[in-house]
Amino acid sequence: MISRRDFFRGAGAVAVSSAAVSRVAAASLPEAVLVDHARTLVPPPPPNGRPYNPVVTLNGWSLPWRMNNGVKEFHLVAEPVVREFAPGMKVNLWGYNGQSPGPTIEVVEGDRVRIFVTNKLPEHTSVHWHGQRLPNGMDGVTGLTQPGIKPGKTFVYEFVARRAGTFMYHPHADEMAQMAMGMMGLWITHPKEPSLHAVDRDFAFLLGAYDVDPGSYTPKINTMLDFNLWTFNSRVFPGIDSLPVRQNDRVRIRVGNLTMTNHPIHLHGHEFEVTGTDGGWTPPGSRWPEVSADVAVGQMRAIEFVANEPGDWALHCHKSHHTMNAMGHDVPNLIGVDHRGLAEKIGKIVPDYMVMGDKGGSMGGMEMPLPENTLPMMSGEGPFGSVEMGGMFTVLKVRPDQKRGDYTDPGWYKHPAGTVAYEWTGELAEPVRSTSAGRGAMPAEHKPDVELSVKKPSGHGGH
Repeated sequence: MISRRDFFRGAGAVAVSSAAVSRVAAASLPEAVLVDHARTLVPPPPPNGRPYNPVVTLNGWSLPWRMNNGVKEFHLVAEPVVREFAPGMKVNLWGYNGQSPGPTIEVVEGDRVRIFVTNKLPEHTSVHWHGQRLPNGMDGVTGLTQPGIKPGKTFVYEFVARRAGTFMYHPHADEMAQMAMGMMGLWITHPKEPSLHAVDRDFAFLLGAYDVDPGSYTPKINTMLDFNLWTFNSRVFPGIDSLPVRQNDRVRIRVGNLTMTNHPIHLHGHEFEVTGTDGGWTPPGSRWPEVSADVAVGQMRAIEFVANEPGDWALHCHKSHHTMNAMGHDVPNLIGVDHRGLAEKIGKIVPDYMVMGDKGGSMGGMEMPLPENTLPMMSGEGPFGSVEMGGMFTVLKVRPDQKRGDYTDPGWYKHPAGTVAYEWTGELAEPVRSTSAGRGAMPAEHKPDVELSVKKPSGHGGH
């Protein structure tokens, strides 16, 4: 007998899917498949129904379905899960089918979709199909459009996927707790005509934010803005998979934001266009080139570009705190103070204390003892040393010899001779620091006779 955990093992998802459906057909409930690891699973072509070009969910997977009299049936199970954020750190979350985010649901424009939702959480829940046009009673808002799904109960949602685009799903019940615990997932509605909006590589991920104290395993769900772990699909760098593509592939990256702040997603080495939003595909005449796309709270963005520049190109949120892992927020600025050695001693007392800037050494180069179940603020080794990044960061790997449909990591880029930045060893003039910049425009009427030292309120709640 094939268990849910075995669904993606062995002969492949399509073959196992048929067996699983026949086993549960008598119960009229689709198999609730789950995956218990964080590797990226490239979905196979659709086994039935209308054809489409599948998306690749970064460190995730797509949920299999069964066809039942022309209706595409899925089964989501809301349940507690354990997600490995990066090797060495696991977090207790709530999610779907063994994962947080839950599996990506892929359908085709015009599909009639039936989703069974079983609640294995300790409290009631619901599922809101973010961005869908559907009957009001299927919108998943507890108390407004439906009663909550009580623990142990199964509800059925059914509607037609009316328009193509990139969407999300998440609870609309006790949101502060359930979304802070990681309950979210992607929904992709493909166009009826597979050649429409076709690309060579189609990636997708959700942005997430968590507050997990070093040494603990469960997020603090009442945190409003001072999160300390910023994630792509509940993974932090260096635990986030790279995006391998073939040179000259047309690439789409779909990004959804279910955090409490905006995220300017920045791609190195290429300019792109925003080709899709929550409202659907953007008309070609309204697009313009960008290298950063701001993804606001509750929004989706699809960007597209031709990957014509070979190399390893960073893809990350441009808010610098969001490319760090667990960090203390109430740390004073000690730039210029030589506190080497002192940092290690303080770190034993204050686990999330980290030094920033010169004399303390860059954070990526520090080798401080860490408490149980946390990660260094910045890490990840590249071909030239520490990458000094964490959180919302990964790498687009463009290679001329990457085969079509091959998503394996090609390794580090081998730079042609003469194309790497190098040290200047010639003459260098001593820099002169200005002591009067700006004074000529608006001179002070009364010059203070003491140097003021102002310390702003701690924290960075203005994310």
